[in-house]
Amino acid sequence: MTTHPAFLFPGQGSQAPGMLAELAAAFPQVEATFEEASQVLGRDLWTLSQDGPKDALDQTLNTQPVMLAAGVAVWRVWREQGGAMPSVMAGHSLGEYSALSCAGVLTFEDALRLVAERARLMQAAVPEEAGAMAALLGLEDDAVAELCRSQAAGQVLEPVNFNAPGQVVIAGQREAVQRAIDASKAAGAKRAVLLPVSVPSHCALMREAAAELAVQLDQVELHVPSIPVIHNVTVEMAEAPAMIRQRLAEQLFSPVRWVETVCSIADRGVQLAIEAGPGKVLTGLGKRIDKRLTTLPVFDPEGLATALEASANV
Repeated sequence: MTTHPAFLFPGQGSQAPGMLAELAAAFPQVEATFEEASQVLGRDLWTLSQDGPKDALDQTLNTQPVMLAAGVAVWRVWREQGGAMPSVMAGHSLGEYSALSCAGVLTFEDALRLVAERARLMQAAVPEEAGAMAALLGLEDDAVAELCRSQAAGQVLEPVNFNAPGQVVIAGQREAVQRAIDASKAAGAKRAVLLPVSVPSHCALMREAAAELAVQLDQVELHVPSIPVIHNVTVEMAEAPAMIRQRLAEQLFSPVRWVETVCSIADRGVQLAIEAGPGKVLTGLGKRIDKRLTTLPVFDPEGLATALEASANV
């Protein structure tokens, strides 16, 4: 058992106009982090995160750097307020970059440039409206895999996010995803929801983007993590920079194994996890994945105070 918390960083889907506004009002470090990011990328990420419009904030090219800045901002406030050093970190998809940056693997500036390029490559890999993602609720993992096999019809259709028991996201070509949605009820699903995204992440359609991202990763200096980071692809930790580069490239076309990630954190004896970023997506998933782990969201002063007190009393 460890008294140190885990730190979890959300990915796309947690963003919303006005995100972190209350935390920023209390802690100038938040807006300063966004200002730093804005200067690196040459666009006003703070105004976008506060005022939207939502359609613009939800565009992959904008969401990824905004969410990276949000995760790093919360981490900086946590450390500034004397929060405990975590024993382990993990990030959901894009959130892995936040974790690696906070663990000292790459600088915030390099992380920003990488996620901006990652977003650009992902958006360019598949024509808009050609790909899709959908959440399937109430099916076992094996049943989702079988549904994808039966409805692919020669197209790409894969389970890509194992988010919680009975909650799996699929991705691929839009027609194939729609076939899976149409067939899901007969397969036993409680619900099937088309997600409002323009990029079919973590499936084979991203292989070309991954190859190009690997070239960009080779040009960035990486360091051994100061805090262990669990990778989405393998549910394992990597220390060698070459291996970290490989895991980040593979992540684009590989499933996010979040259930296994959370269970592996609990298996390490961790009892408390901090969700660093806007919203409560990972907190909600954590409740369904492993009761041994309590996850607390930090996106406003009240949540920060609660998490600081909880981490001091573990």
